[in-house]
Amino acid sequence: MTRDVPAALQGALDTGVTTLARAWTVTRADGLRLGFTDHDRALVFDGVVHEADAGVNAAAVEQATGLAVDTHSIAGALSSDAIADADLERGLYDGAEVLFWLVDWTAPESRLLQARGTVAEVRRGAHAFEAEIAGLAEAMNRPAGRAYLRTCRHRLGDAGCGVDLSDPAFRATGTVVAADGPLMLRVDGLAAFASGWFDRGALTWQDGANAGSRAEVKAHRAGEGAVTLALWQAPALPVAPGDSFTVPAGCDKTLAICRDRFANVVNFGGFPHMPGDDRAVAYPAGGGGHDGGSLFRR
Repeated sequence: MTRDVPAALQGALDTGVTTLARAWTVTRADGLRLGFTDHDRALVFDGVVHEADAGVNAAAVEQATGLAVDTHSIAGALSSDAIADADLERGLYDGAEVLFWLVDWTAPESRLLQARGTVAEVRRGAHAFEAEIAGLAEAMNRPAGRAYLRTCRHRLGDAGCGVDLSDPAFRATGTVVAADGPLMLRVDGLAAFASGWFDRGALTWQDGANAGSRAEVKAHRAGEGAVTLALWQAPALPVAPGDSFTVPAGCDKTLAICRDRFANVVNFGGFPHMPGDDRAVAYPAGGGGHDGGSLFRR
């Protein structure tokens, strides 16, 4: 593969004098753009300050021809000024776009985009992290097309589903009264909803230490004088009384919930009556001759 190297950068390469540095631009899930460089001074281009000495370094780079997936690696220290542990925990770097640059540090406008990809996996330790970056070919590994399943293929509230999650019947705002451990919350504001209404929902924190992040609801229980939400995973930071959230109704993607909770069977995206494995191993019913009934046991 050939690359169009800017004339100024090519001139710097031809001199044989090393004035090159590596830099990378990260665009997080929340839209924040961060820049880093292995140069000893910050480099500014594309409206982003690429910080030096930020405790972040590019590690192994593996590129291939054809449709093989390119992989890269970024490792660094956790710090409040650059990449914070809480931001990694909240998933703000999951799927983030990363651009790898070769830059002439004497003239940052002379640069070459060497590779681009997205953050595929982040491993965290006590004081450091390592992020694996997958190239653009990774998108070709994702399944596409419709799935032939008993359950609905749509995501609740998307265009295919059609349920309006802004309807007060399907959305509520609540406030934490107390946290009984990291996974169990006693809440206020959901008393009008029956137990289980928010099972499999995903609440979004409106304020507090976790503002903007989401948490999957495992179970919603409404008892006398207390409403509780059990979470599948503990929030990145401790939840405090008074933290508010919004939560939509949950959906287990079955026909029964689609019919009884949302009255939305016309948009159900599954095949609830598809034959199962029992059909493949069914055998003829006993008895002598046909009696007008089914030939197979059910």
